[in-house]
Amino acid sequence: MRKDGTRVRQEDPMYYLIPYFLTKRYDAMNMVTIDIPEAPLKAYMNEKRKEGRSVSHLALILTAYLRTMEQYPALNRFVVGKKIYQHNDVTASMVVLKPGTDQDTMSKIRLEYTDDIFDVQKKITAYIDQNRQLGEANSLDSIMNVFMKMSWLLGFLIGLIRLADRLGLLPRWLIDVSPFHASFLITNLASIRTNHIYHHIYQFGTTSTAVAMGNLREVPRRTREGIVFDRCIPLGVVMDERIANGHYFAQAFAQFKKLLAHPELLEKAPEERDAPALPAEE
Repeated sequence: MRKDGTRVRQEDPMYYLIPYFLTKRYDAMNMVTIDIPEAPLKAYMNEKRKEGRSVSHLALILTAYLRTMEQYPALNRFVVGKKIYQHNDVTASMVVLKPGTDQDTMSKIRLEYTDDIFDVQKKITAYIDQNRQLGEANSLDSIMNVFMKMSWLLGFLIGLIRLADRLGLLPRWLIDVSPFHASFLITNLASIRTNHIYHHIYQFGTTSTAVAMGNLREVPRRTREGIVFDRCIPLGVVMDERIANGHYFAQAFAQFKKLLAHPELLEKAPEERDAPALPAEE
């Protein structure tokens, strides 16, 4: 019995067979670019700024993905040891650069389906502030430093941890600090003025999806009047196809885009969260 997930048992038989054919997470990676028009996000952020509230692009993306996972729970699954599990919680791994250095640190944000955009923004701000403190190491950094002091045992220790993970015997305290054991990974490469990438999903751990935000770019769109260019936030998304089929992913990301076209919905109470249908494209 894993401490971080519940076994999925009532699904189409194909789901249980695929991990036997695609035994590694990197064997099952599908990749797609999702372009998110910036105009609705910018208008919303400006409106909140006038109200004295600060909301970032990252918080909007993170909250929209959280809402999407709530409606499409298979996005929060993972495969270990050829078995499919549902995460018992919602966590997002994220890399943070420490100011004044070229070093980074990695940890994870704990989320709840009841969080709205303002809750998520507070958690992001607290997470970044905590991990950017100079001269201080987070829990993962401390554990890695201990491991490096025992370099002569490093191969054995890492092998033991990987085996314990496959068998579901990894202790809760280690799962709690491991950024490899998360619902998804998100990285904001625009913060370092870099284009979006397709970030790999780790074979070790339980992370089934990676989302990488990149620099704004102009994306052509056909209208009756001709071609127009929308300023968009590109997201490079990498998925483990063993947790859901292509139709499921397509529906989930369509809902994700609808939410970001109507960011005011990210403030709504659970019973008010259904996104309206988007107007037909010209």
